[in-house]
Amino acid sequence: MPRTLSRSDTPSRGPHLVSGRATGLLYAALTVALVAAVTAGVSMGTVAVPARDVWDVVLRHIMGDTTGLEPLQDQIVWDLRLPRVLVAAVVGAGLSVIGVGLQALVRNPLADPYMLGITPGASLGAVLVLAFGSAASSGLGVTGAAFVAAMLTMTAVFLIAQRSGQLTDTRLILAGVAVGYLAVAATSFVQLQTNPNQLAGIMFWLMGSLAGSEWSDLRIPTVALVLGTLWLFTQGRSLNALMTGDDAAAGLGVDVHRLRRRLLVVTSLMTATVVVVAGGLGFVGLVIPHIARLVVGAEHRRVLPTSMLVGATFLVLVDLASRTVARPNELPVGIFTAGIGVPVLLWLLRRNRRSEGT
Repeated sequence: MPRTLSRSDTPSRGPHLVSGRATGLLYAALTVALVAAVTAGVSMGTVAVPARDVWDVVLRHIMGDTTGLEPLQDQIVWDLRLPRVLVAAVVGAGLSVIGVGLQALVRNPLADPYMLGITPGASLGAVLVLAFGSAASSGLGVTGAAFVAAMLTMTAVFLIAQRSGQLTDTRLILAGVAVGYLAVAATSFVQLQTNPNQLAGIMFWLMGSLAGSEWSDLRIPTVALVLGTLWLFTQGRSLNALMTGDDAAAGLGVDVHRLRRRLLVVTSLMTATVVVVAGGLGFVGLVIPHIARLVVGAEHRRVLPTSMLVGATFLVLVDLASRTVARPNELPVGIFTAGIGVPVLLWLLRRNRRSEGT
């Protein structure tokens, strides 16, 4: 009979920087770093707002007493920058958590929403609306079309990857890559049908952008992040076992195929809610989980909160750079995530090769 999971059923400890009681201090330090990044993100811009004034505006709104606030400063902080910065934090945390879940799903450290075709699918839905108007999506709008397209893509990957009612990591990867390439080809075809003005907006969205973020954009991604992360955290031991291989996980009492199906659904839903507000951001969900494992090891109940905090801080700072490096012009966030993510990923690969002695 398969035995049940115990505390000892965790991945073997590789070299990492923080363990034991120091983990709590790490979380505290990362939280402080996130608060500092959010403050900087709201304070800095074309019009600078002192950090003290930023917190004065925020606390006044939380307390419900906005009398005496300078109108322009209030609008800049509360209506324009704070929602955008918070959306960046939620998106960064969400993509990082999604990366952790997908890498466990397919037992591949290079897995991210692009690999399973979910991001290309959502991008196709959004581009259809941007190119042809809401009539192309029966009035759903960009957000609704991207979400529906992501869900359809996830369903197609799920159906293609199944064999005798079971999902395997290899079939998931192949199905995701195939469906993703099909979505990318369709997106390219749609782009060829647009005029230059439409094409510029589409390209900007595809490269990732948080411009125009509003308070309403926070609701669904935040709910998805909280619920998805909590569920993944409760499955921490099962995710640890899954990383050791299907046979070993089954021997520890894990229903591997049911866990894979649930992981696919949860990560797909989270991806869809993130992509619709931020566009096609790459490398966040790929690189951040690697950094988290380097710091706290392979235990998923430590990797998840670490990834969430690091990812949130990272994207807040990246969004700040996209707004300020070439101001008054704004650059797509995806340029920075790729520009930073590729060298970091290459360094991590080189470091792993050295640690393996090859």
